[in-house]
Amino acid sequence: MNRRYFLLSSAVAASATASSLASANDRVRVACVGVRGQGRSHIRAYSSMPNVEIAALCDVDESVLNKRLEEIEKAGKKRPAAYTDFRKLLENKEIDAVSIATPNHHHTLQTIWACQAGKDVYVEKPGSHNVFESKQVVAAARKYNRIVQHGVNARSAAALKEAVQNLREGVIGDVYMARGLCFKWRDTIGRKPVEPVPAGVHYDLWLGPAPKREFTQNRFHYNWHWFWDYGNGDIGNQGIHEMDICRWGLGVTYPTKVSAIGGHFMFDDDQETPNTLVATYEFNEGGRKKMLVFEVRHWISNHEAGIGEGKSFGAGNTVGNIFYGSKGYMAIDGYDSYKTFLGREQQPGPARKEGGNNWANFIEAVRRRDRSVLNGDIEEGAISCTLMHLANISYRVGRTLNFDPTTMTCVGDEEANRLLTRQYRKPFVVPEKV
Repeated sequence: MNRRYFLLSSAVAASATASSLASANDRVRVACVGVRGQGRSHIRAYSSMPNVEIAALCDVDESVLNKRLEEIEKAGKKRPAAYTDFRKLLENKEIDAVSIATPNHHHTLQTIWACQAGKDVYVEKPGSHNVFESKQVVAAARKYNRIVQHGVNARSAAALKEAVQNLREGVIGDVYMARGLCFKWRDTIGRKPVEPVPAGVHYDLWLGPAPKREFTQNRFHYNWHWFWDYGNGDIGNQGIHEMDICRWGLGVTYPTKVSAIGGHFMFDDDQETPNTLVATYEFNEGGRKKMLVFEVRHWISNHEAGIGEGKSFGAGNTVGNIFYGSKGYMAIDGYDSYKTFLGREQQPGPARKEGGNNWANFIEAVRRRDRSVLNGDIEEGAISCTLMHLANISYRVGRTLNFDPTTMTCVGDEEANRLLTRQYRKPFVVPEKV
């Protein structure tokens, strides 16, 4: 794995290629891809923006697709074009950008295809399903000079921008450690039998790069998150938001050491990924060591540092970050608020609650043809995704990984290095050369 394709300097491809958009006043025509769950948030976001048209919808489940088309028409909007095959959508020359909310195992390949077709891309977190894809998705964005935004909403929140700036300016002193908290109440998914593919579901397209397997309800809508073929567990579902905030606040890129331990506790069901996980990272950049500790829990848990008490993620959930410094600590609750506690007496310090709009930021960058406008450029997202993938690999092989950021490999660990990528099912292959 050649790192020069992965972490490019900001000077490379700084300007995007010419677009069909002649000015900031031109209409941006967006296609929303994967519209059952988070894709509905994409539709709502673009529907509320002036001079932005949802020109197309794409989903492999025709019942979901038809429902969204009807909802848009009932809202008084023009009926979008409809597709079940993403590749057909990309042939539509009138579409300026695609907004992807499909399962994780599609994110990188669909982003690469869209870049190759001359479309800008908003891609949901995580932007990759494995470390190899993290490299390739950035390479494609740069090669084709496309605007590619990673869907971590916190990057656009006014409060969190201020929080990170305060960390840089030393509000809590020398920041040596961050914690990511992903405590979400999630019940058992049970066991579901093999059954015929539901009418109107294009299952082969849904499987895409993943191995051919018989259809079950647990491997389909939403519960795909808990299977290695398609998802990355909750550290890659909810947790990638907090992982990105941890790395952003610490001001680090790649770790030198990763160790994760956990398991699938309490429930006897179809889930493969752990519902409890603790991952620890060590960074050594510029001769200064820092730590990151990430925790996933799927059941009853306490709140910490006030995080979750406002029920921003529902009763019983604690989702956020804590940064520890030589002069105090900072607690980030969800995506839109932070508080600081200073000195040994933990006196209240700077605090703020204010969100932002990641989709609006994306559209602004598309209009201006300037990726430096992006709050969550895909390169930043890909680095955070790599941290998440390394935790899952450490968990799966059952040992600490010594990671070499130069070669992007796990030192002396062939089993771990095999998990940096996957076997792709043709023709859904993430290319070695984009």
